[in-house]
Amino acid sequence: MKDLYENEMKLEFLSKSNNEAFARITVAAFAAQLDPTIEELADIKTAVSEAVTNCIIHGYEDREGIIKIRTKIFRDTIIIEISDTGNGIENIDKAREPLYTSKPNLERSGMGFTIMESFMDDVKVESILGLGTKVTMTKKIKLLNKEKEEELKDSLLFT
Repeated sequence: MKDLYENEMKLEFLSKSNNEAFARITVAAFAAQLDPTIEELADIKTAVSEAVTNCIIHGYEDREGIIKIRTKIFRDTIIIEISDTGNGIENIDKAREPLYTSKPNLERSGMGFTIMESFMDDVKVESILGLGTKVTMTKKIKLLNKEKEEELKDSLLFT
């Protein structure tokens, strides 16, 4: 019986700010098997950075914890789950509003969720106060239609 997904990876790391780059590069390397464009890869990396930064800044605040990433690939789609067992979000709708930040003293822009939503096709947020937050982001990688690719090759040969 074929699995529901074609490939999956799991990653756990400490909620240290220098691990944010590690997370984005690791997810990008995993996503590369879908042969994304440079722009699609940049979108994924940016969204992962925002989600991981939220875990560090808001989930765990001034303490360390574990951030988990689970990434799955289905045909032409990547699904990225990023979770923490930190503070949780009191009001998800409010937190998703552009320019809202619960940490104005840290000069946060309040654009984390807005950025994730603009670079990914779908973003779901689940959170329970005191138990943590999980952000699930989905992006479809646009594959060049093989027939059109062949037509393009043929047309170039005959010009």
